Amino acid sequence: MHRLGAFASSVFVALAACSRETAVSPNAPAPMAAPALSTGPSAADALDAMDTRRALPLLPMMANHQKQNMRDHLAAVQEITAALAIDDFASIEKSAGRIGYSEQMGQMCTHMGSGAPGFTEQALAFHHAADRIVEAARDRDRARVVTALSTTLQACTSCHAAWKQQVVDASTWNRLTASKAPADHMMSH
Repeated sequence: MHRLGAFASSVFVALAACSRETAVSPNAPAPMAAPALSTGPSAADALDAMDTRRALPLLPMMANHQKQNMRDHLAAVQEITAALAIDDFASIEKSAGRIGYSEQMGQMCTHMGSGAPGFTEQALAFHHAADRIVEAARDRDRARVVTALSTTLQACTSCHAAWKQQVVDASTWNRLTASKAPADHMMSH
């Protein structure tokens, strides 16, 4: 019985100790200090300074729209690759058609590139390269599909190596594009 009483006393003491502050052990790790406030450039600014690609100024909604298009372009390339593995030329043609040139795509590339000389031409070259995938798929020419796909992917990588999005406000956008496109022309899709 004496053991049970000693055990109960120990439990009581342990529970009581939990309810009050205890001294910090000399071996305990030091409490984490709050991060110091930085007076220098932000981490994003530091990264941007390291990125030597040319700026492609875009309004926020344009930048978001462009990223959505890039994701769809990547999905189309994945679909082309999967269809190529089984010689499904109809699916290759359909997926490549999504990234090929159209009047709507040409207008969008021109609008997005209106603040960055050289961007529109490079973007349009990508879409025209994708047209060659469509042509090769129509001819059921596997080797030409692979070559055209490689050329299209080279256009992708060279564009991404040259340009980075720079999200700007409306007044900056209007200033940069004043002589190239109507300032109030916004993309509706």
